Amino acid sequence: MEDQRIEKIAAFAVNITKVLVIIYLGFVEVFKIGKLLIEKLEAEFDISRKWATQAYSILKKRQAERKVAGV
Repeated sequence: MEDQRIEKIAAFAVNITKVLVIIYLGFVEVFKIGKLLIEKLEAEFDISRKWATQAYSILKKRQAERKVAGV
């Protein structure tokens, strides 16, 4: 009777440990995926920033030209 009780407690402890390990590994994978996404998106954001900077400078140049032309 006492052996069965100890076995049940040990099995419960093992199952809880398994669940905690699975949860931990899940969080680790989520953070890895997040880090990879940030790295991939950073390159895209860099391209977008360059494009936006160029577009803004063209806009400012055209506005200056119109101002000089008196339009």
